[in-house]
Amino acid sequence: MIKEIQNLRSNLDIHIIKRKQLSIQFSLDGFSFCIFDLELQEFIAYSAYTFNTRNQDANSLLEDIKKVFKQEDLLLDKYEKVLVVHVNNLSAFVPFPLFDEDNLETYIKFNNKIYNNDYFVYDSVMNQDMVSVFVPYVNVNNFLIDQYGSFEYKHYSSILVENLLNDYASKLATSFYVNVFNTHFEIIVSTAKKLVLYNTYTYNTPEDFIYYILFVMEQLKLDVEKVYVEVLGKINEESDLFTILYNYVRNVSVLVYKPKYSAVLDIDKTIQRENFTLFNTID
Repeated sequence: MIKEIQNLRSNLDIHIIKRKQLSIQFSLDGFSFCIFDLELQEFIAYSAYTFNTRNQDANSLLEDIKKVFKQEDLLLDKYEKVLVVHVNNLSAFVPFPLFDEDNLETYIKFNNKIYNNDYFVYDSVMNQDMVSVFVPYVNVNNFLIDQYGSFEYKHYSSILVENLLNDYASKLATSFYVNVFNTHFEIIVSTAKKLVLYNTYTYNTPEDFIYYILFVMEQLKLDVEKVYVEVLGKINEESDLFTILYNYVRNVSVLVYKPKYSAVLDIDKTIQRENFTLFNTID
């Protein structure tokens, strides 16, 4: 387990702040959190860990998270609000006209292996007339209930799509986004701010990465000479992923992040763009 970074306001004891929100995001390959001062309306802390994904499953994920909690005393503080973000590929977007709350599992089972004890929930996606149905990590939720008593939780796809389509996507043209994690990435395509495609892809090499992107463009009949691709997450202009993408697609750029709230010290726009869903958990 590797701790990547921690940024705190140096002259402030965060424990004495009474009105603050804790946002936690986790996946099989990592854990991160940020703290938001509800009075001053600014981010005051951020920390991230990378997990060894070899043989990683929900049980080993919980053990890694427990280790983080032993190291991070800020996680044991009292918060006015706690929001938890689940990152996995056990999700599906469903238009409201086709949505049936009594049959949530049917939306997941066509693309994923599900089990009898899986628990299904959903998020509404603001301004998009659809919901995100997903399977949360119940064992982690149960652990967090012991820590905080109650909290709100969402799937990262609903936060990602909602914010990209509402705040960044073109009102007229096609928008193409690639959101990169350490071991997987998402492609989000919209036209006139309405979702056309969302999918998650696992990759090991830059060649895997570009294969899926070009395949999606081919299926959607998008011209690599004309489509504009914006990337966010764990990618920058110096990375191998960006280089190979730029070799095949004419118009590629790093998303110009538009922060909704200020942040202290080194929690800059780059870090917020790399952790787009985590830093968009504040209402």
